[in-house]
Amino acid sequence: MGTPQISALAVQSGPYLHHNHNTSERMQPTETVSSLCPYCGVGCGLEAVPQGKGTYKIRGDRQHPSSQGMVCVKGATILEAIDRDRLAYPLWRERLDHPFTVISWDEALTRLVERIQWVRHEQGADAICMYGSGQFHTEDYYVAQKLMKGCLGTNNFDANSRLCMSSAVSAYMASFGADGPPCCYDDLEATDCAFLIGTNTAECHPIVFNRLRNHHKRDRRVKLIVVDPRRTPTAEVADLHLAIRPGTDIDLLHGIGYLLLQWGHIDVDFIEKCTEGFADYVKLLAAYTPEWVAQRCGIPESDLEQAARYWGHAQAVLSLWSMGINQSAEGTAKARCLINLHLLTGQIGRPGSGPFSLTGQPNAMGGREAGGLSHLLPGYRQVTNPQHRQEVEDFWGLPRGQISDRPGRTAWQIIEGLEQGEVGLLWIAATNPAVSFPHLERTKAAFLKSPFTVYQDAYFPTETAAYAHLILPAAQWSEKTGVMTNSERRVTLAPAFRVPPGLARSDWEIFAEVGRRLGYGHLFSFADAAAVYAEFVQLTAGRPCDQSGLSHERLARLGALQWPCPASMDDEEARKPKRLYTDWRFHTPNQRAYFCLAHSQGVAEPTDHIYNFTLTTGRLYGHWHTQTRTGRIAKIQKMHPNPFVEMHPEDAANLHLQDGDWVEVRSRRGQVCLPVTLTKAIRPGTLFVPMHWGFLFADSGEVNQLTHPIACPVSKQPELKACAVQVLPLKLQQTS
Repeated sequence: MGTPQISALAVQSGPYLHHNHNTSERMQPTETVSSLCPYCGVGCGLEAVPQGKGTYKIRGDRQHPSSQGMVCVKGATILEAIDRDRLAYPLWRERLDHPFTVISWDEALTRLVERIQWVRHEQGADAICMYGSGQFHTEDYYVAQKLMKGCLGTNNFDANSRLCMSSAVSAYMASFGADGPPCCYDDLEATDCAFLIGTNTAECHPIVFNRLRNHHKRDRRVKLIVVDPRRTPTAEVADLHLAIRPGTDIDLLHGIGYLLLQWGHIDVDFIEKCTEGFADYVKLLAAYTPEWVAQRCGIPESDLEQAARYWGHAQAVLSLWSMGINQSAEGTAKARCLINLHLLTGQIGRPGSGPFSLTGQPNAMGGREAGGLSHLLPGYRQVTNPQHRQEVEDFWGLPRGQISDRPGRTAWQIIEGLEQGEVGLLWIAATNPAVSFPHLERTKAAFLKSPFTVYQDAYFPTETAAYAHLILPAAQWSEKTGVMTNSERRVTLAPAFRVPPGLARSDWEIFAEVGRRLGYGHLFSFADAAAVYAEFVQLTAGRPCDQSGLSHERLARLGALQWPCPASMDDEEARKPKRLYTDWRFHTPNQRAYFCLAHSQGVAEPTDHIYNFTLTTGRLYGHWHTQTRTGRIAKIQKMHPNPFVEMHPEDAANLHLQDGDWVEVRSRRGQVCLPVTLTKAIRPGTLFVPMHWGFLFADSGEVNQLTHPIACPVSKQPELKACAVQVLPLKLQQTS
């Protein structure tokens, strides 16, 4: 599948781009500005220290409770990408093979609104789709929900959280009755057994890992268990590394549960008073004997027993997980089966204990709070719940029945809608799905069928810009004010301290202006981002994610605060770390937590005699997502210059390969050519390729050419972590 003419590679110096000019000279704070890092879900505090002439030095904020002054290479270099290849003006082209031309905001918005009105009239509101991002501030998310789900009456807003955290959302809701990680970062220093599964925390959430690792080194009684087919930097320092076969997570978790039950390491009082489904869970565990589980997972039985022993003997067990669990066709079941072990042993609601999902995007949590997935409404409400819809309609002053009772299209369902001609307008903002989506050839072919695609971003070019008709310039971190919520439910205010390039605008301002031009001016009369947030938090009052006691003013005065934070909470209490379910009362109808009764299904695409390797994907320490920022930072590019495929030496020997040889990695959907990196840190039969490279940064490194869109039936999250591939040696090599 060819890429349409992007017109960017040939005209990057065009008048619509901003190149390496410091826009901050018109806005020069004389005092240090407290903010947060806009990369991963750790939510580290940053300080921008004025250096004169509009320049700043970035350092870690020692006062921020989450990161305590620590910062990784991405946060430390954030300013280096701010002024590179910035989109400064709206762009338009009638057809994808035409060059872009610069247009005014008025013309851009007129074209967009006219198209929205035409699609509503000709195809209906459900032919309009928006795909957003955890790069949004909560204010951006909220105004987008009001526009799409409220005014337009379609729930077709989804976000890259669908590819990231939706299995964790579904698991929390099914087990506890509501979304929301129950732990806080202080638990990292309070646990005596940390169980990490499906997370390379050292590289993907380095500051969380630093806190945990420092605690682990200080106290020899603390045990660290890491479950991962690769011996990652996280696994290298573990007391026990379980290198299980991909797709056997549930088998392992049930095997641990079997032993905990057999040995009597269970909390009978908690189970009887606070849970539902225990008797059926016991029956399910009977099939997961240690011998069978060890064979199934490909680990020694003694290691399985050691993991159960560490868990059972611990006073406080903290489990951490991320994409390795979530990005699976049984992602919800995997996360819930991990939660089962906490229910079995009463390891929740106490210091140092509980199931703790590590969010991938910086504000994926805030997006969930604001209703930023196609089945959600603001305040942890569901579009299928009549009372929830009515509450939001009444608050927004909309007629009853205005909000659709049908969940909107998920990320992949948008692709299917494009294929079937059912989507008349696709609006993508703050994300790069032409690299991050599964089955990229099919994704790109679907994008080519879109009759009208709006792309709203801060950088140009990107891979997704190749498929856009209308491009809108967005302000980004440091140029707009808003809040983000990190993995521990801590809300941080990120104020603007620089001026956006050219005519770039905040995402929420763009959404609000479209709403006004559609005739809903009274619903979008926000003076600033603080007013947007002040309206949003009212919808959280009395909800599990209560933020009614938060405001931009209070966050600026007190610093980052966790929810729940109701309006009645005083400053002293608001500052304290918060855990959920400390009273062991959950958000289910009977206030009990539910055991999950799922059996393991394995990977969605198992290997066979042709596609005889399992490929897994992931991040590297220095890069972020699809390199929209980090690909423009010289230090990080030098650290991770090119994509590669990791392979065990035994597999390489069978294929007569040496380190650095080039191979074609092929799945049923596509192929990529990569150099081999030999390492014993990966299981034989398993390969690893980092997911960061699209066609702008590598000739042949788009790993999602290989992945498939088979998704968890509950969360609708695709299994980006495992697919069956074959490896074909190439004889062309080595490149100079």
